[in-house]
Amino acid sequence: MEEQIGALRSSLICAFNQLLDLKDLNTGVHSTRLAEWALHVAGELGLDQSYLGDIEVAALLHDIGKIGIADAILNKPAKLTAEEYELMKKHPEYGWAVLRQVAGNGARQLDHSSSPRKLRRQRLSGGLKGEEIPIGSRIVSVIDAFDAMVSSRPYRQGLPFEEAERRLLQASGTPV
Repeated sequence: MEEQIGALRSSLICAFNQLLDLKDLNTGVHSTRLAEWALHVAGELGLDQSYLGDIEVAALLHDIGKIGIADAILNKPAKLTAEEYELMKKHPEYGWAVLRQVAGNGARQLDHSSSPRKLRRQRLSGGLKGEEIPIGSRIVSVIDAFDAMVSSRPYRQGLPFEEAERRLLQASGTPV
């Protein structure tokens, strides 16, 4: 029975990732890339194998909430207005609602990993800080920030690798 549940969970995760590809190929490719990087980083850090599946899921589905964002906003070829940006900032909350359902009992390990915004609120409100934030969450947040910086968007050119690395190092230890 546990094997069947695991296979169903895995199928759901793949299906959600494919839905994201259908909604916005760039976001889907970004999520797949993040999952690969997250597993690489987790391996380099020597993390226990038992964490890898949850980290991979968190990276794959961290932007799943973008399915709930209008195409006109998601694919806008110019800078978002303040109102559009407020709507875009809701995608982590939408995604967390989905991720929590997929994760079931594993939601505790995945908590915060899909939502850098939630992490930011936690830090600013005196909630989770530093080592209290699950390692998988930290990995996904950092590689997500890096990928966002180096990726070109219709309204801006991506940063060179070295500049993105410099900015990450400069921001190290500060709120997400």
